[in-house]
Amino acid sequence: MAFDFRSYGTFTGPGTPFDYRDNDDFDVSSYEDSTFNLSDVSMCLINTTSSPADYVYLHLNGTSTSTVTLERNSGPLSSFIVNAGSSTFSGEVVSNGGAHRLSNKKNFDIPHPNKPGWRLRHTCVEGPENAVYFRGRLKDSNVIELPEYWKGFVDPESITVSLTQIETSQDLIVEKIEWGSRIVIKSGNASNINCYYLVHGTRIDGENLIVEYEGQSPADYPGDNSEYSVAGYHYDVKED
Repeated sequence: MAFDFRSYGTFTGPGTPFDYRDNDDFDVSSYEDSTFNLSDVSMCLINTTSSPADYVYLHLNGTSTSTVTLERNSGPLSSFIVNAGSSTFSGEVVSNGGAHRLSNKKNFDIPHPNKPGWRLRHTCVEGPENAVYFRGRLKDSNVIELPEYWKGFVDPESITVSLTQIETSQDLIVEKIEWGSRIVIKSGNASNINCYYLVHGTRIDGENLIVEYEGQSPADYPGDNSEYSVAGYHYDVKED
C-alpha cells in the first residue's frame, strides 16, 4: 500500500461521495501560509478493488488542529486495532455509544493494601435512583444528626433508616425524622441505645432518574443527559 498526498474535495461525512481530484497535488509549502485552509490537511486510504471505491479518511475539522477525525465513507469502522506494546492517551477517552466490555461496570482496581504482589478490585453498587447515604454508630444517645449539607440536597420524604443493634436486643424504632435534619430513635424495651445506622436519601438537585427507556445508545436518554456522566459513553479513562 502506498500513501498519496494530495488535495481532496469536500468531505462531509460517512456515505457522502468523495471528490478525489487526481491532478491536484498536495502542496507542502501551504503549511507556512497563515491563510492555509486546515480542512485541506488530510490522509485518505482507498481500496480501489471495491466498487464503488471504499476509503477511510483522516482529517482535521477545518478550523483548528485541535480535533482529528477518522471515518469511513460507508459508515462506522467495524474495528480499529492498535497492535502496540503500550498506548498512551493524554486527556479523556470519549465514546459515543457501543458496547464496552470493561465499562459495563464501574470499578476501581488498586494495589492490595496488605498482600504484596496482589491487587484489589471492587465494583460499585448500582440502583434506580440518584441516592446518597450517611452511616455511623449511635451510643448512649437517641438522635442521629444528619449532615448540614443535606438541607436542599436530599428530599426529606425519601429518607430511610436501617439500624443494627450491638451486643443486646434493644427493640429499636425510628420514632420520627425532624425537618430532614435529625432522626429520633427509641428503644421499645427501654434499653440503652447502642447501634450502627445507615441512612439513605434521594438527591433533589436534579431530575429523577429514568431507569428504563427506549433507544440504541445513551444519547437516546429522554431526560437531561447533561446531569450524568456514563462510563463507556461520556468517559472511559483507565490508569495503572
